[in-house]
Amino acid sequence: MKIGLLITARLKSSRLPFKLLRDLNGYSIIEHVINRSKKLSDIEDIVLCTSINQQDKPLVEIAKKNDIYYFLGSEDDVLQRLCDCAKFFGFDYVLSITGENPIFSIDHTNLMINRIKTLKEDFIYIEGLPIGTAVYGINVKALKTVCEYKDEIDTEIWGPLINRPEIFKVGKLIAEDFYYRPNLRLTNDYFEDFQMMNKIFCSFNSCSTPSLFSVLEFLDNNREILDTNKERTQLSLDDDTTKRIDEFFKHNHHKIIKIKNKNYSDDI
Repeated sequence: MKIGLLITARLKSSRLPFKLLRDLNGYSIIEHVINRSKKLSDIEDIVLCTSINQQDKPLVEIAKKNDIYYFLGSEDDVLQRLCDCAKFFGFDYVLSITGENPIFSIDHTNLMINRIKTLKEDFIYIEGLPIGTAVYGINVKALKTVCEYKDEIDTEIWGPLINRPEIFKVGKLIAEDFYYRPNLRLTNDYFEDFQMMNKIFCSFNSCSTPSLFSVLEFLDNNREILDTNKERTQLSLDDDTTKRIDEFFKHNHHKIIKIKNKNYSDDI
């Protein structure tokens, strides 16, 4: 099985402009994500998955500089970009991580990779890890199926389109007690997030790749840092969009299953 790690990244953010290029103790945010990705086991290739927009060209140069592949795809349709990238590189399964998450859990990602190799699940997610520290696993056949049936174009938040147990075999890993902190923000959506991340990274050696365990242990011993971004909340789909997607699945179930069976026909 050929497993790829796809880092989705763009420079269009309005909440924290050009956030992926911001420096965190000697490396940009996106470079920390790349360096962390190189610590994973049993990954065929790492691909920085960005868009055809000229604004994102600096990300291509960073990929070249750090000796990883890059792929240029749809600007707004993240799922289509992931699907096109996966097909181009011939991956059977992909792990998806976003470029603003430089403390994603290496250990939990390796657990997911082991699970991918032993269980035939279409979509795998991790419940309970701090925001910004989990990756997602997707069978490329499931990804192809979603892109054929969906009618959503802006898929920056794509979970509800594939986390569908009525369609796919969905797997879930649950974070252990020490790691179970679903309301803790370890991402870079807002300036306050970046301030907190900067405090964390400046407390470790600039050349190190601190484990999530080490970061959480540090925060437990320096709890005042948690106040930095405590007022910020994670963006999610609005109720109208969620309802529209749910209704789409309800009324098109038979059609979606037919598309899935076609794409999975060689598994029978």
